[in-house]
Amino acid sequence: MPEAPAPTPAASKKKKDKKKASKGGGGGSNVFDQFSQKQVAEFKEGFQFMDRDKDGIIGRGDIRATADEVGVNLSEQQIDQMLADCAASINFTQLINMFGTRQQGGATDEDEVIVAAFKAFADEDGKIECDSLKTALMTFGDKYSEKEVNHFFELAPIEENKINCSLVCDMILGKTQDEVPPAAPGAEEPEE
Repeated sequence: MPEAPAPTPAASKKKKDKKKASKGGGGGSNVFDQFSQKQVAEFKEGFQFMDRDKDGIIGRGDIRATADEVGVNLSEQQIDQMLADCAASINFTQLINMFGTRQQGGATDEDEVIVAAFKAFADEDGKIECDSLKTALMTFGDKYSEKEVNHFFELAPIEENKINCSLVCDMILGKTQDEVPPAAPGAEEPEE
């Protein structure tokens, strides 16, 4: 009986690719594939910070305690909305799924994500408390140095230890000075 010919390099590669795909190495629907290991680690760090009672689920009390610690004043309605955004209990996997879903159909542009983050710190008057923002910028995610944070505060007008969120968002989006609203809303401009 004649021997079967040796497989060609292309045939061998196809077999390897099939094995890799069947083992889950070829992408797929796993939400963790959407993020780098560093991003997943940062999400995990944030989740652990928010899970105050360490039960593996972010609930109403966890959200309230976290918001209070970083100086964000959330109403009960805002907390209800956050909880309603998730169909199930917010464990780490569910949180990653929420981020993945938002990334696929929501704010995927970096500027939009940053603007949304700043808006999360704003109070009802559209102001952000400088000390809370400084703590967050120096503690979470890509940590900024005190020098970098102070430089940022030099760019944004500060009134009563607060900055105007819409002004900061306009700066991020690159609106010209003519398009930026006045630093102190309601203040009348001197007549010429």
